[in-house]
Amino acid sequence: MSRKSKTYLSETISMRVVTWNLNGIRAAHRKGLDDFIRKIDADIMLFQEVRALPEQMPKEWSKPEGYELIWHPADKKGYSGVMSCSRIGMKEIERGIDTNLDETRDPEGRVLVTKHGTMTCINMYLPNGSARQERQDYKDQWLEDMLDWSRKFVESKEPALLCGDLNIAHTENDIWDPKGNKSSSGFLDHERQWFDRLIDIGWEDLLRNHLGPIKGPYSWWSNRGRARELDRGWRIDYVLANPAASEIFISADIIREGGLTVSDHAPVVADFAGE
Repeated sequence: MSRKSKTYLSETISMRVVTWNLNGIRAAHRKGLDDFIRKIDADIMLFQEVRALPEQMPKEWSKPEGYELIWHPADKKGYSGVMSCSRIGMKEIERGIDTNLDETRDPEGRVLVTKHGTMTCINMYLPNGSARQERQDYKDQWLEDMLDWSRKFVESKEPALLCGDLNIAHTENDIWDPKGNKSSSGFLDHERQWFDRLIDIGWEDLLRNHLGPIKGPYSWWSNRGRARELDRGWRIDYVLANPAASEIFISADIIREGGLTVSDHAPVVADFAGE
């Protein structure tokens, strides 16, 4: 995935962004995360489900060389949390979305908004509703609140990306077994209709736009059976762009190998030209 001197359709890549649910940064570190970071060679790295505080990292761990880091952990230790990293400068804008669901703002550490020059990056780990109905109800309201909150970024004249694990497979092309998962959280009709509305207000699904209406690729695989080995997965990790960011978009890809060795999710990479 090295992008040194790489061009695409005569456009030189000047910014690479990767989003990746690590399923626990401490475990990912043991499984070779550092090697993947070097291989991907991204300017901005947006990690979800970090599930650790800086002081909980192994003694031999050190932050990626040349990167600034901002951690946004959950109040509950070992749960959720996001982290944003940049080697091109980074300013924190806000944490969390506007919602009345919680007594404090973003106690589960799900949203971190940063700015890198003129580019805004929203690092998001959207709630999962599969545990019980109470969590599905929480997720459904969170979706509505997030959509309204995100409008300011869609309408911005400056480029903005909404990246992360959104815990929804949007279309039948984004899931290996759509029929068998019609009643599964993450592929419920109303969740997919919500995703339609998210696209309708102006967010663009860069990977799908780049690859077209093909089956897959997937970014997450269940640990059950041989789902990972047979590539029977879901695409629930996204790089969405507002119109300004779409104008400088070059290409996007999912690195399946990362979902086989480091995490149960694969990293999604997107490249952009100079503004």
